[in-house]
Amino acid sequence: MRAYLQETELLNYSHPLIQQLMNSRQWDRLPKKEQILGIYNYVRDEILFGYNREDTIPASEVLQNGYGQCNTKGILFMALLRAVGVPCRMHGFAIDKQLQKGAMRGWYYQLSPKEIVHSWVEVQYEDKWLNIEGFILDIPYLTKLQQKFGQCTGSFCGYGIATDDFQNPDIYWDENDTYVQKEGIVRDFGIYDSPDAFFSVHQQRLSPFRKMMFSRVVRHLMNRNVRRIRQGK
Repeated sequence: MRAYLQETELLNYSHPLIQQLMNSRQWDRLPKKEQILGIYNYVRDEILFGYNREDTIPASEVLQNGYGQCNTKGILFMALLRAVGVPCRMHGFAIDKQLQKGAMRGWYYQLSPKEIVHSWVEVQYEDKWLNIEGFILDIPYLTKLQQKFGQCTGSFCGYGIATDDFQNPDIYWDENDTYVQKEGIVRDFGIYDSPDAFFSVHQQRLSPFRKMMFSRVVRHLMNRNVRRIRQGK
């Protein structure tokens, strides 16, 4: 289990911002189930769904941003889990870009790669590994999205979600797997000890120019679209 508890460049849980959060929440004083649940709910709802400058940013930066997507929220989730001694690892995938349609629109949707690098976190609990993906969308955003498309009661793909049960996705943790983008997966990249190891092999297929455009322009447009949904617009 040692590899699944190590601090890394991305999982920088000794950073003062993360330590301050740990001290204020006192997760380290809770039983293991309550530790996982408390950290899970925090990352899901208090770190809003949004797009950071890139995937490979440390947990402390995700925390400082106050928002993230699958890969960056996963980095923060893993750092907080390891900080309290809960073993975890990363499972990497590729998802179809259709999952982002709505959050990503127009010319920048057309120019985006067909497949997007995705991940979820596997958490060691009660001698088994649980797949944890349901923390990506915060409840206020998801609720407004469900209201906007209230006529949809089955499968839904877009706006950052891909699920077979749009009105009741598996996003609440009670010793179970959780999912919110699983149905958009098109390729499995396997399991990695850390996000550092995963992203050293798999990164978004963007040219240097498109990577710059995403960081400086596109993600801000996407975050604006996400905020409008969250505000019910």
